[in-house]
Amino acid sequence: MIVFLTAIAVLLLFALRLRYPYFIADAKYMRRIAISIYRTTKYLKSKPFYTLVDRFLDSVQKNPHRAFIRYQDETYSYAQSDKRSNKIARSLLKHADLHEGDTVALLIGNEPMFLWMWLALAKIGCSAALLNHNIRSKSLVHCFSCCGATVLIAGAELQDSVEEVLPDLRELGISVYILTDHVTAEGMESLTDKIAQASDEPIPADLRANITFSSPAVYIYTSGTTGLPKAAVIAQRRLWAMSVFPSVCGLKSDDVVYICLPLYHSAGFALGFGGAIERGATVVVKSKFSSSQFWDDCRKYNVTVIQYIGETMRYLCNTPKVFDHFKKMAIGNGIRPEVWRTFISRFGNVDIKEFYGSTEGTLGFLNYAGKTGAVGRVNYFHKKIYPYALVKFDQEQEEPVRNAEGFCIEVVKGETGLLVVKITQKAQFGGYARDPKQTEKKKLYNVFEKGDVYFNSGDLFRTDHENFIYFQDRVGDTFRWKGENVSTNEVSDILTMATSIEEANVYGVTVQGYEGRTGMATITLKKDHQFEPDAIFSHVTTYLPSYARPRFIRIQDCLAVTCTFKQLKGKLVEEGFNPAVITDPLFVLHETVKSYRPLTRDTYQSILDGHFRL
Repeated sequence: MIVFLTAIAVLLLFALRLRYPYFIADAKYMRRIAISIYRTTKYLKSKPFYTLVDRFLDSVQKNPHRAFIRYQDETYSYAQSDKRSNKIARSLLKHADLHEGDTVALLIGNEPMFLWMWLALAKIGCSAALLNHNIRSKSLVHCFSCCGATVLIAGAELQDSVEEVLPDLRELGISVYILTDHVTAEGMESLTDKIAQASDEPIPADLRANITFSSPAVYIYTSGTTGLPKAAVIAQRRLWAMSVFPSVCGLKSDDVVYICLPLYHSAGFALGFGGAIERGATVVVKSKFSSSQFWDDCRKYNVTVIQYIGETMRYLCNTPKVFDHFKKMAIGNGIRPEVWRTFISRFGNVDIKEFYGSTEGTLGFLNYAGKTGAVGRVNYFHKKIYPYALVKFDQEQEEPVRNAEGFCIEVVKGETGLLVVKITQKAQFGGYARDPKQTEKKKLYNVFEKGDVYFNSGDLFRTDHENFIYFQDRVGDTFRWKGENVSTNEVSDILTMATSIEEANVYGVTVQGYEGRTGMATITLKKDHQFEPDAIFSHVTTYLPSYARPRFIRIQDCLAVTCTFKQLKGKLVEEGFNPAVITDPLFVLHETVKSYRPLTRDTYQSILDGHFRL
């Protein structure tokens, strides 16, 4: 009888698997979602409010000697990191006169100090503005007007960048500290000498007693269509949601997470660092991604979880084929199907957790079922908890299509639509710091019924017949290159500062063999001016980070615009940079000769063949 019942049960499971092939994966995913909701709800309802730094302190008590940070040849335990952050907190309280609710801007590279600094600030109830250490000049100063920071703390190697804008910072009344023992420039103070002298005694919890789930935890900058970075407000509630996400992917306390993505980004900071704190795991911090050192690091540190973006996975696919180093999980986004398949064939059956999410967004997707190319899967319960829809979108008008009643129209399966997410108590939109106009632009009203409010993701998706979700494109004037979002308006503004350039229309073009889109600019020249290749190269390399510099420049007599004088990009993007198609003068950025050089047919072919690197 037992054998018979067992056989029946096996047959039923087999039939269920045939009829619903993703039933088990769906069930596991919803179980993890339920657990994460239970945990975060408990954190949010605790009195006093239980912050991520409190979670860290619990791990210090529970596992003081467990490795928390590994960097180069150094290992720092939870207890050691706790004491380091205590010393920083006490030195800031004494010398920077910080108080609960203040904001401090961090201009620090990927290193343990970045993490200790955030812990220190969190312990005294301060929020941190995470500055991209590649930005310079106007953009750097702008970041302070966004977040309202009163203090800047910068790494010693970034002192020159700070000195460039020091007069502006002093005018704004910002105190500047450099992580060094001595500074000679007026208007800056050293900090590491002060930290060394401070006590490592615990920081009293009452210094952060007024922090709630709606208090800002960090400001993370995102490049939009406005021309300058926007500071997305990451409240404590939102930080918890992002930090819990890796556990939904399967992260555990005994995992070792390899962080080679920038810590000023939400992926490196909130998912990597925050996710490790939430689980009590270990992080390996790398100053920057290196494909040649990647797998050696994984072996050296016994890494079990890696983070990626599409570009890094493509680079790794060009490294030697090995199978003995890494067998667990990769969490990230932007991997193309062909790269996904190549990665698995080269490096074994790694559990790739491709996801979709934006820094300021209110919803994320996770491809928990492992379907190549997808970013997630429509799940009934997930959609009930966080209501969303894909709606028809007019690309020319750049707005959702509405019916006769004025409501948006959902797309059918297989059709591309704009992702909109209902703003609710569970899915709150924090907006952008000190920028109500841009915050309002991300909201859609009366989407399906009068009075409802949805978050406009600005991203286009489609679903297939199995309910898998695929990212299609991004709406608006941004493109992604080298893992960074680039604002076309910001690049245009910088280009038109050059002596010879009258107007600039910037956009991203696809290049064979590269992820994302590389920057291209169509420009017009001022009257009686010639194109100056050396001077333009010097200009863009001075004012723009590497990933934002236009690799291609096209020169026209005038730029095409709409009747409302909005620059037209569609045809330019379609024409790309092929000199066989384009009769206008074309130039390519040439790093070796430090100039722009004419883009010939031979150079064009060399780019496609991968010999000329962008």
